[in-house]
Amino acid sequence: MRILEDIDNVASCTSQETPEAFPLPSDVAIARADAGWAHCVAITDEGVVYTWGWKECVPTGRVIADQASVGTLEKDERQSAIANNQVSPRSQVSRTSSGAASGPSESRGTEESTKRRRLSPAKQGNDSSTSGDENLSAPPCVVTFNTGVKITAVAAGGRHTLALSDFGQVWGWGYGGEGQLGLGSRIRTVSSPHPIPCIESTSYGKDRLSAMKGNKNAEGQINKVTGNRVTAIACGGRHSVVVTDSGALLAFGWGLYGQCGQGNTDDVLSPTCVSAILGVKMQDVAAGLWHTVSISADGDVYSFGGNQFGQLGIGSDQAETIPKLVDAPSLENKNARSVSCGARHSAIITGTILLRHGSDSCCISLILTLTKFPTDEGEVFCWGWNKYGQLGLGDSMDRNV
Repeated sequence: MRILEDIDNVASCTSQETPEAFPLPSDVAIARADAGWAHCVAITDEGVVYTWGWKECVPTGRVIADQASVGTLEKDERQSAIANNQVSPRSQVSRTSSGAASGPSESRGTEESTKRRRLSPAKQGNDSSTSGDENLSAPPCVVTFNTGVKITAVAAGGRHTLALSDFGQVWGWGYGGEGQLGLGSRIRTVSSPHPIPCIESTSYGKDRLSAMKGNKNAEGQINKVTGNRVTAIACGGRHSVVVTDSGALLAFGWGLYGQCGQGNTDDVLSPTCVSAILGVKMQDVAAGLWHTVSISADGDVYSFGGNQFGQLGIGSDQAETIPKLVDAPSLENKNARSVSCGARHSAIITGTILLRHGSDSCCISLILTLTKFPTDEGEVFCWGWNKYGQLGLGDSMDRNV
């Protein structure tokens, strides 16, 4: 296995202290990889996607939809469901008059309990699952897309995966119980890649002003933006975020700590604009277990979501439900160019160096964990949880700036 470019937070499926080459075919050239809570995903220089780990995260069915068929997703999902004996994401959801999503057996009480559930600190880093070899995949599985779909980026979350094609289309699979697959429902598991409608066809061709204003749904949330494609993707523990070519930031999934940036703690079932920063052109984004960090084209850093360990870098430990500018003295006159998140800590690189964003939802440290490490063109800054010295400061004290 050759490594061509960059590896995010790749770990083997068994716990060990020394990295080892994963047994991929010898002629496979890996370009990029990412690691989630219990699975890994990688792409080759030819755009072929491999994944391995917990079976729930590994596709078992063949994708039916093609690159341009986002509008016919429901039909394709029904066909895929028949072929794979699974329930369609759209067939499990019905729309109320207000546009809210609810499943056929989902009661209001169940929805409220879902919104209010909180994990104890002891459990937050140890998401429960069935143990045993039956839940691990065999050798890496090739994720099948239709002919002509070339994947250029991947992101692994807690139990879900996103992939970005060279045409700017986002695909998702895995667990979607909090809406992190962006399909408009709380579908538990999607076992084959499905296109996520991040950019609606009705928003194509609008001018810049319309793009910045967006289109509001019945609940007042902006969920359509002008743009031709998605340019960056990231997965958190149970939420997802993407950046469009117009610089808009969209988020969807679990919202309990405000990590979707909507000004509340509701789950977001479909890709929805983070409207508080619509006037700022975003360039890159990363997501942790409960938080999100993005950087603008001007090099500013914005963060929102859970902040128990100072992972937002705003000088406090209070959660934020809308983006806050990271205005630290140490970043004065510096421009952030790339961002990465661990489960509960964050990192940026200043200058022009590219640090691929990670989305590990366990206690895996970032590959680059020095707080201020000189590089050829910039510096690395880290903050947040530091129990295991992942900030590289020589101690185990958390940092909120």
